[in-house]
Amino acid sequence: MSGESDIGEDRVAAVEDQDTATAGREASAEGRPERVPGFRRLLRHRTALAVTAAGLVGALLGAGAVAWRTDTLPLVGPAPCWDSLSGTTLSGLFGDRRTEVEEQVLQGDPLGRGGTYGQCRITSYRDDRARRQVTVRVHQLDGLRGTDEGDWPREFLTAGMVPPGEGLPGLVSPSRAWLALPQSCVGRHEFTGPTVVDVAMGPAGYDGATDYDREDLAALTRTVVEAANGVVRDFGCSGAYRMPDPVPGPVARQDTRADAFCGIEGFTLPAAYRKELPRARVGGDGGPARVCEAGGSFDPAVRLTTVTDPVLSEVFAPRMLKAGRTVKGTKGSGSVDGSRAVYRARCQTGPVVFVVDQLDRIEHASADLAGRLLPGYVAAEAERIGCGPERVAGPEE
Repeated sequence: MSGESDIGEDRVAAVEDQDTATAGREASAEGRPERVPGFRRLLRHRTALAVTAAGLVGALLGAGAVAWRTDTLPLVGPAPCWDSLSGTTLSGLFGDRRTEVEEQVLQGDPLGRGGTYGQCRITSYRDDRARRQVTVRVHQLDGLRGTDEGDWPREFLTAGMVPPGEGLPGLVSPSRAWLALPQSCVGRHEFTGPTVVDVAMGPAGYDGATDYDREDLAALTRTVVEAANGVVRDFGCSGAYRMPDPVPGPVARQDTRADAFCGIEGFTLPAAYRKELPRARVGGDGGPARVCEAGGSFDPAVRLTTVTDPVLSEVFAPRMLKAGRTVKGTKGSGSVDGSRAVYRARCQTGPVVFVVDQLDRIEHASADLAGRLLPGYVAAEAERIGCGPERVAGPEE
């Protein structure tokens, strides 16, 4: 992809001017498909996809090719997921297995709910048995009603995720990946998070640092970069994200340090919790969010998330207005509600959100584990990222 410009916070020159982006963003359901050739619209229809793929795959299997992988047959039509995924990427995801594609035209939600643009799903088969499925979605994260503060972070803000590379605003893991699209292309309303392209493959969080995980992480990185570039083109904007080189590796678990819990100097883990939180892993350093998960040998019991990207932090803003105990601090405020504690601080770079989630029961922990960990976490983490000093009132103050 040499010669193409980067897209990021200080790399948005690669997209068209705001008037063009706004026109593309506000295109009606009737207007957006008009930019798509008729044959491409036909291939996007689920039934047509199945019929076309079935007819072509039968002819190609003898040569070891899959219809959606070949670059040599112009009659096959566009590549899967908005003409974005290359043969190399599909081969990395599915090998030489037969695939079926279901793809929606990218457009606003016809029900008027906003924030949803479309989805693409690819399923691979060995004989007649489905073996692997990858789902690519394009949607704007909700920062007003709080619909994305639960499930989306549980899948896409985890300790197994790492920044994909310089100029790529997102995170990747062996099972999940996401990139934020440039605001100059997709726009942004107040109280909303970024518009993202996210990719899901299999269960979330069931990954480690094996060779298989390394291969899957590389494949998902290529997938999310190519898919994001396809969406940018489909929305009528120019420019492209660069493919990272090298692709990052997966995150390994390590023994916890009680005096520097989650690798944060000055954050001491209370003695009552140390026995059940012996292992931890930290992902996302240098990206839009740093995540630490601690627990036993595999399943995490606690997750601590620092969201430094101001737009992404809006996903957690509704939590401040919901039921729960309000907490005050030096430069911010937050709330503690059951198993989650959220604190939002005003830092030099903009708002930063600190989140503590209790994911599993800890035998000797109080019911207010998240609230008890929050003050020490915010104080030490704010100091580490240059946002301190920050003091949060504890549960007994």
